[in-house]
Amino acid sequence: MSMRKLSSFVLWAAVSLVVMALITLPISLQTHLIAGTAVVVAMMMLKAVRPHGMWRLIALALGTSIVLRYVYWRSTSTLPPINQPQDFIPGLLVYLSEMYSVGMLALSLFVVASPLPSRRAPRLADNELPTVDIFVPSYNEDRDLLARTLAAAKAIDYPADRMTIFLLDDGGTEQKRNSDQIEAANAAQYRHDDLQRLCAELGVRYLTRARNEHAKAGNLNNGLAQSSGELVVVFDADHAPARDFLHCTVGFFPAEPRLFLVQTPHFFLNPDPIERNLRTFLKMPSENEMFYGVIQRGLDKWNSSFFCGSAAVLRRTALAQTNGFQGRSITEDCETALELHARGWHSIYVDKPLIAGLQPSSFASFIVQRSRWAQGMIQILLFQKPYMKRGLSIAQRLCYMSSMLFWFFPVARTIFLIAPLFYLFFGLEIFTSSGSEFLAYTLSYMVVNLMMQNYLYGSYRWPWISELYEYAQSLYMLPALVSVLLNPSKPTFNVTAKDESIETDRLSEIAWPLFGFFLLLVAGVVMTVMRLIAQPYKADVTLVVGGWNLLNLLLAGCALGVVSERGERQASRRVAVRRRCEILAGDSVIAAAIENVSANGAGIRIAQTDAGVARLDRIAIRVPPLAPIDVDPVLPCMVRHKTQGDGSILLGVRYLPTTAVHYRLVADLLYANSDQWSSMQAARRVNPGLLRGTIWFYGLAIRETARGLFYFGRAAKRPAAPELQGQREAEDAR
Repeated sequence: MSMRKLSSFVLWAAVSLVVMALITLPISLQTHLIAGTAVVVAMMMLKAVRPHGMWRLIALALGTSIVLRYVYWRSTSTLPPINQPQDFIPGLLVYLSEMYSVGMLALSLFVVASPLPSRRAPRLADNELPTVDIFVPSYNEDRDLLARTLAAAKAIDYPADRMTIFLLDDGGTEQKRNSDQIEAANAAQYRHDDLQRLCAELGVRYLTRARNEHAKAGNLNNGLAQSSGELVVVFDADHAPARDFLHCTVGFFPAEPRLFLVQTPHFFLNPDPIERNLRTFLKMPSENEMFYGVIQRGLDKWNSSFFCGSAAVLRRTALAQTNGFQGRSITEDCETALELHARGWHSIYVDKPLIAGLQPSSFASFIVQRSRWAQGMIQILLFQKPYMKRGLSIAQRLCYMSSMLFWFFPVARTIFLIAPLFYLFFGLEIFTSSGSEFLAYTLSYMVVNLMMQNYLYGSYRWPWISELYEYAQSLYMLPALVSVLLNPSKPTFNVTAKDESIETDRLSEIAWPLFGFFLLLVAGVVMTVMRLIAQPYKADVTLVVGGWNLLNLLLAGCALGVVSERGERQASRRVAVRRRCEILAGDSVIAAAIENVSANGAGIRIAQTDAGVARLDRIAIRVPPLAPIDVDPVLPCMVRHKTQGDGSILLGVRYLPTTAVHYRLVADLLYANSDQWSSMQAARRVNPGLLRGTIWFYGLAIRETARGLFYFGRAAKRPAAPELQGQREAEDAR
């Protein structure tokens, strides 16, 4: 050990001993309140004047001291006596849940206290560019969705002789085409033939295999066996790339021979069910932006940014060392990255949205997706044991543990929700403290914790939103967690429904557990009042526990809005663009401007003097494409509606694609320019601050509670809502 490292170690050890001594000092409740208030004020001042660099770390260190002080108090002064099991057992469960939360906070601080800025790839000359194979794995996605993704991939700005695109179709395998179920076999044969024709028209290669083995990993490995490019790119079937995807990623590989992965964010054109039902999609950052905007950059600092299954470039020679993509778990992406990191390979994260995808629209599909992620990460934890895996650095082990242990949140979140009810219904004392002590220590801990989260994630995650997402998922994911813990090999890969739409307002088909739990918490409020009347001498404890239950009730009420699904026909939202075009109507050619586009249609503005066009049902538009096309770029459309403006008319049109050229034009309109996605993200990345964000959230919770109860009352008065239009049930793919 060098003198510099030794002196650094001694310094950190000394500082740690001083901190431990300070947090374990016996102090009065008044002194603790003063210290907690001083820390909160100091963090607020530092956030206002010095939110970055060393001052950010100092603020986080101050917050950590209050957290540790709370942990010390909880561990030494509040646990019920072990000889009172009726109090001790639930008290211990709550304590362990809190320690889990503190542990996850500690891991988060390690990962994202000082994340790397986004990296830029060196621009290579054409003769230096590596050969690339692009894989689009598919199982049950429809033709139009696949056509848009393949057309966008075909339009990537890269030499044609150095790029080969493969559709890896697991829906048309020999196993499926020869099934004993004749209808399923005929459908698989039709899909096989139809997609072969589509690929031939688009100039991409169609691949399938004999049997559906090892899910997505097996499909990708079949592609590896039948291709030879130096680099492999993976796009999910609903993840269409921008034209600059490869130029923003492949330039890292020649300079770093041990680089196996360049991962980019997953950006989505449509809201997830929570965003759609709460109408927050355009107002605040999407849920996944915290992971892709902050956490992946933090992982990148420790060479731990991992493969996320799509929107990534991988080196073939690295994959050869692991015999391709790993398939023991149902999250082959993270498992593959873990194995390659352990073999000394490196990864890089590029924080720029270079693909646009679709999220599940229904809450039920959302839960299927998240349950698969949770089970897969727990499988990796149990099978691979990253905390002791040889080849990983200590930092990498901590990073992988942070990503995997996170998925135990349903256990902790459920315990936090029912904990107040132990006292309110049964009089169990799971805390041995007075109401004033509980309030003083817990309140300072909660405020500091929220401030630290705001420091870490700022404009990427608004206050209380993480709590809402976790609560909304917990009751449904808990059985999935128990299942994988009892039998780690049991989970199978379930395909998430894509491109679905919800026609009418309705309650989710899985809404009832959340309504049941909401009523239980309402009963907790009633019990709070009854205890205040019956036991006024315990009013301090009852008020504190009742306040805790009331906070849970507001969270549960907001979740009622999550499962009260709003009708919305479009699977993807319109994206603002500025593109000139021409409208072809009979022999007339009319100048126009495209103002917004989606996967299925566009908004086109024309002058009032050209109002005659608005009366036509069918038109065609000619749009100069960003990607060169060797034919006349004309796209047929149907006029769906028109809106009068000051001196102009906005036409809402629906595309009518029938040929490969049409799909390439749609892809060019929507996916070619990645800058429009960055602008969309930047517009909603606003930090409301802790106080304003809290007020906004609880106002939202009250409104959504009312809306959820209205949907519930309406559903109780009529027959069950019709099935989700266009929804495919999540299938057991393998």
